[in-house]
Amino acid sequence: MTKRKIFVPPIKIQGIKTKLVEWIIDQINFEIKGKWIEPFMGSGVVGFNIRPKRAVFADKNPHIINFYNAIKRKEITSKKVEIFLKIEGENLLKKGEEYYYEVRDRFNKYQDPLDFLFLNRSCFNGIIRFNSKGEFNTPFGKKPNRFKKAYITKIVNQVRYVEELIHRYDWIFIAQDFRITITEAERDDFLYCDPPYIGRHTNYFDIWTEKDEYDLYKLLSRFEGKFILSTWYKNKYRENEYIKRFWSKFNVTTRNHFYHVGGKEINRNPIIEALVINFKPRKGDKITRGEQTLLLKIGS
Repeated sequence: MTKRKIFVPPIKIQGIKTKLVEWIIDQINFEIKGKWIEPFMGSGVVGFNIRPKRAVFADKNPHIINFYNAIKRKEITSKKVEIFLKIEGENLLKKGEEYYYEVRDRFNKYQDPLDFLFLNRSCFNGIIRFNSKGEFNTPFGKKPNRFKKAYITKIVNQVRYVEELIHRYDWIFIAQDFRITITEAERDDFLYCDPPYIGRHTNYFDIWTEKDEYDLYKLLSRFEGKFILSTWYKNKYRENEYIKRFWSKFNVTTRNHFYHVGGKEINRNPIIEALVINFKPRKGDKITRGEQTLLLKIGS
């Protein structure tokens, strides 16, 4: 079987599902009649590779949404991104760390989506982090020569890919709470949920609490359509207790994965990923070295 080529979006997110996209997509062995809906858009990597005709990408982080809506309105184009990154990359190379913080201050004042892209691709480890005032506060990634020609070309190609999809399909980008997004979903819609992982270190726009996890569980339990929830099953230190507490009535399929999260080697440990699914998962998943796919009925 030919391996599917996976597109990587222009906005980097900690915990991006790039290496898990094919596994997630392979679970969906039926036609989606309604909209593809992501209440936790994040990078959007799964939906961007599904390429649905109709979709709703929602997230509480307004800066992610603003970036893609700017592309939709044609305020941002791949050509504009190329020119912008060339200029700003040269400024970063000349002034170094000082210029990064100049752009960060400018973004916190005006919230320009191109500045957001610049910060996302030059900050420490691609971490999107905001303080209690809503200000972007991730430090510099210590690479003044970050925006070399090849790197700019890579980002421009990523923007061009998204640009073409956004103008081809009926896609909506909206900044709102997941509770609203799921409540508005209809029976023929398909929900793909990838919330911040409860009990684990996150770098998202806001934290994820037990109440959030419980509210998500109640909403998905009442949802009449089909859904996939991405979460974690266990790592070498502990198990995700909420699998048994909240998700035991659904099918769970797991796979070993390795995240490059954080600047320290200690933060780069393997984890068993889990997909919580309210329909019959695809049969015949292959087991290869370093990967494990299990169908579980937790608590049965």
